[in-house]
Amino acid sequence: MIFHSDRGSEYRSRKFRRACRKLGVTQSMGRVGSCFDNAVSEAFNSVRKVEYLHRHTFVTRTKARIRIATWITDFYNTRRLHSVCGWKSPIDHEHDYWASFTEELTA
Repeated sequence: MIFHSDRGSEYRSRKFRRACRKLGVTQSMGRVGSCFDNAVSEAFNSVRKVEYLHRHTFVTRTKARIRIATWITDFYNTRRLHSVCGWKSPIDHEHDYWASFTEELTA
């Protein structure tokens, strides 16, 4: 798994880098001053704010984290249609992508 971020101090901290290594996550950081390196992350954060965060309130940070993670796994990646995926959910798009390789191998 690759975690792409900007060069914020929280992402460059020893503690965060260590946690990524422990989890087998590869860090990727955009170039200094280039908003285009982070376009995908920025687009996701915009959608998350508009479609979820601004419509809900959370009692605690822990509950917020759980509900946001649930929204991502149960809706954003599985049911929400994305223009970049040909108006399919990311999981359906990925399934179709890998199925095309299987079809080529069996043809």
